Amino acid sequence: MDYRQLGRSGLRVSTITLGTMGFGGTGWASAVGTIDVDGARRQISLARDAGVNLIDTADVYSNGLSEEIVGRALGADREDVLIATKVRMPMGKDPNDAGLSRHHIIRGAEASLRRLGTDYIDLYQVHEWDGQTPLDETLGALDFLVQSGKVRYIGASNYAAWQLMKALGISERTGLSRFVSQQIYYSLQARDAETELVPLSIDQGLGILVWSPIAGGLLSGKYRRDVDAPAGSRHLSDWDEPPVHDEDKLYDTIEALVEIGAARGVSAAQIALAYIIGKPAVTSVIVGARTEDQLADNLASAQLALTADEISRLDAVSAQPLLYPYWHQAKTSADRLGPADLSLLGRHID
Repeated sequence: MDYRQLGRSGLRVSTITLGTMGFGGTGWASAVGTIDVDGARRQISLARDAGVNLIDTADVYSNGLSEEIVGRALGADREDVLIATKVRMPMGKDPNDAGLSRHHIIRGAEASLRRLGTDYIDLYQVHEWDGQTPLDETLGALDFLVQSGKVRYIGASNYAAWQLMKALGISERTGLSRFVSQQIYYSLQARDAETELVPLSIDQGLGILVWSPIAGGLLSGKYRRDVDAPAGSRHLSDWDEPPVHDEDKLYDTIEALVEIGAARGVSAAQIALAYIIGKPAVTSVIVGARTEDQLADNLASAQLALTADEISRLDAVSAQPLLYPYWHQAKTSADRLGPADLSLLGRHID
């Protein structure tokens, strides 16, 4: 297992993070898994044996049950791992039970600490944008938690680039704690993040934590063109996060993953994970699995390095068209591009 620095912080994080959306698995999260405390202990043990040092959860996962299970499964070993959790989503019916107000953030952090059975959170992440709460209020509340010792680092998740830059600007101007990371969707199924979020991370020194790096299982190799998925698998027609806009392109990408994996003697999922682990600014990919066998297979991707030819093939089959102004910059500004620009435009310049 490799360890990478999380953004500009001094914190080192394993290139694979254990995701816990399936811990508890009630309500909408039941589609991801229904893992109890004993199952969580086994998954955490497998992950730690492989070198994983970060566990990611959220208050909204099974309405707090995921956090409770993480805390119970870790027990006295809590000090040996890093815990990341999140705040923003509705946790009740009261109008103040959601969002990124000072009220909800501080109340949410205190509730997460109780459920996790700990007195600090290593990485506290805002789970989603809140366009109705001033950013200085949100950042002020997060800074209060850092200064009080209840939170050690803060991150954002699912922000647009302009929203994230605005937050970073406010932190710099006011001296408030700065986001060290962003947690985003990024996979071979949809590489939208490469347009602005990845260049922003390179330019601003943010670490990237990737959720759903195998697209909710779509890139696992179980879903093939004109082939019925195994019994019990989620079907493409049932899946809308992330949305699939081009099924033919998805199946072409899956075929490439399966072929590369077969030549390597590994699963398509391992190839998909290794591809994202190798991308610029990516610190860690978050993997969550229904079974221990699936988790063990995913963890093995940490030891896999793709060749330049394999990466080029996957780049080509999953390529997305350049949006404006990037196609124009590739055409007219190639002589004055920096490292952040080139992460997107480098392969489009002759």
